[in-house]
Parts: sequence; C-alpha cells; structure tokens
Amino acid sequence: MEKHPPNWRWMPLDSICIGIYDCPHSTPKLTLEGPYVARTQDVITGVFRSDGAAHVSQETYKDRIKRAEPSYGDLLYSREGTYFGIAAEVPSGVQVCLGQRMVLIRPDAAHVDHRFLRYWLNSPVMSAHVHGQRDGSVAERLNLPTIRALPIPLPDSREQRRIAMALGALDDKIAVNERIAATADELTHALFTREFLASATPVPQDGWVSGHLSDICSTQYGYTASSSSEPVGPKFLRVKDINKRNWVNWADVPYCEISERDLEKYQLSLGDVLVARMADPGKSAIVEESTDAVFASYLVRLKTPSLAHSYFVWGFLKSDAYADYAESARGGSVQANMNAKVIVGAQLSIPPVEVMQQYLRLIAPVRQRLTLALRESQSLAALRDTLLPQLMSGRLRVKDAEKIVEDHT
Repeated sequence: MEKHPPNWRWMPLDSICIGIYDCPHSTPKLTLEGPYVARTQDVITGVFRSDGAAHVSQETYKDRIKRAEPSYGDLLYSREGTYFGIAAEVPSGVQVCLGQRMVLIRPDAAHVDHRFLRYWLNSPVMSAHVHGQRDGSVAERLNLPTIRALPIPLPDSREQRRIAMALGALDDKIAVNERIAATADELTHALFTREFLASATPVPQDGWVSGHLSDICSTQYGYTASSSSEPVGPKFLRVKDINKRNWVNWADVPYCEISERDLEKYQLSLGDVLVARMADPGKSAIVEESTDAVFASYLVRLKTPSLAHSYFVWGFLKSDAYADYAESARGGSVQANMNAKVIVGAQLSIPPVEVMQQYLRLIAPVRQRLTLALRESQSLAALRDTLLPQLMSGRLRVKDAEKIVEDHT
C-alpha cells in the first residue's frame, strides 16, 4: 500500500462497519417487475445501474433481505466473477436485494463517510490489492475474511467528506449527462413513431411500399476473438455493450487483436447498425461516431444505402412492432437466437428516401446533443479516475482538486 499523510489512520474494513453481510447462496427467480436484484454486472461502473438490473417478487425480496435490508448509506460489493472488487452505493428510496456473488457493506457513519469508502474501494490501489488477494480457486473471488480485513486509510471526517464531494461533483455531472442522453434518445424514438409508424398505419401513404428489412439493408456476421482490457488493437463491440442503453459508451468497450486483412473486413463505420443474434437477440445499436472498432461474432451488421436509411432501420428495430416480431422469432425463449435472415425478415412499410432524409434532418441535432453529453461524460470520468488515486494517497491536496473540479463543471 502507498504511504499516506501522517494524520491518516489505517483500519480494517470490519472495524469501521456496522456489518458486512454475504448474499444468500441461491439463484433468485427473476420477474418482469418488482424490487431490483443487484448482480455483479450491475455495479461494474461503481454505480448501481437500475436500467439494466433484473427484478424479483416481493416474496423473494423479503426472503433475501433477512440478514440485512440494503438502504441508502450501504454499499453493494461484488466478491466474485469477472467484475469482482467493485463497490456501488445503494440508491436512496430504491428496493434492492443481493444477487449471487454480492456482499452488503454497512459503514458506520461515526467512522467513515460511505461515499469516501466507495471511492477508496474502487481506487486503483485497492483494485491492485484485491486482485492479489483472491482465494486461489479457479474462480476469481474474494472470501469474507479477506473482505473484512481490507485496509482502509482514514483521514479525519471533514477531509473524507471533502474528498467525496470533490469526486462526487464529477459523478453528479456525469449523471446529468446520462439523463440528457436518455431524454434525447426518447425524443428520437418518439419522432420516429410520429413520422413513420403513426402515418403508415393502417394504409401506407403515396410512395410508401410494403416490404421487408432485407429490401433496404445487407447483413454481415461479426469477428470471433477474445476481448482484452489492454489496447492491443481496435475496440471490440459486443452484445453486452449495446443491450443496456440505446447508445454505445465507447469508454467501456474493450479491445481485441486483429490482422490488417480482418480489420478491413470488420471495421465499423458511421451509420452501421448492429443487431444481437445471440445472448440478447434483437437488441440493436447504431454507430454515431467514427471510432476505430470492429464488432463481435454474436452481432450482425446491417449496411444500408445511406445514413438516412440507417436511422430509419435503427428506429424500426427499436419499435414495438419489431420487438413483437423478435419475440415471436425467438419463440419466447431467452436462450433462442436470430440468424441474419431472421433479423432482416421483418415486414414493414418503407417510405420514400426523401421522407427518410427529412427525418434525419429532424433528429440530427438531437443525436448531436446526445453525443456531446456522452463525450463530456467520458472526459469527466477520465478526470475523476486521474484525481482519485492522487486524492486517496494524499499526493493532491483537496483544495487543489476542488479547484480542478470547479473548472470542469
């Protein structure tokens, strides 16, 4: 561990907590609605993402909170799997229970600010420490004694709050940008419904023709490779990078190795539409920025004659009509898949090119606002990740960090 200022104390985690509670060692039955269940994939960003989280019934929830009911001020901590050693705050006013591989940490406010503790647990220093503390099994996991003994540096309570507030200001701005992006995306699809679906039902207007998706796009399967967190090549877009939100957060997308020949074949371009054929069949995304990236084998690329066609195709893929089609094509099975022919086999009313172009002009500023918000969030996240280890080691004074944060928010 790094050296810290002499007035900082080192304490084991369990000595500054009211309790550290393991999850029930059972797989909960999921439902379409109800309280959330937090799994490791729901906390990978250090924030509990309810938009992609699963639900359980009230009965299952009550059974899984017998040891402790998560509440604001508690931390959700992943102890096993691909994403282990990551902490996220329990949101205020949200019912959430622990999924498998999760632990609930209940800090004692008399000793530690829960936001400060979250930042420390997610710091590069602690990440390196926990990856060296795995229990030696094939699975990557931390046992409870190891978690309880995690070393925590404690400045005085005022210093803890100031550090948490400085870093939290960046997270707050990132959250605002997420809401801006979500609002822009909702507007995009509301405009699509107004311009295309409402006007095309029940009888298409003049110039519209009945057809299939395959009439306006071609298909291509993706590249088979292993992903890497290291920049060993281009970004490697996967199903898990497109099935939680209606946009791609390229900062979270890993990399892959690829030959020059294959790079030319699989490289993504502006306007490419990607559809999941397995894992979450029917989920889709559109490439809205020029990015050095390729796409994985569980995805199918749809190529269209123009950007206007691409946004029309993508809008249809996000519609209720296509969701119903995909559900029937999957036969109601979560494990089913959709091959390329099935993906583009959906029937639809195809408008004239001029109408697609008019729609593109209408949504272009909306999508630009979304893209700008995401770019700013990536910059703010990079700044937070730069400041975090410096603040947590005492190398950067809090007042200097506060000035840096103020300049960027």
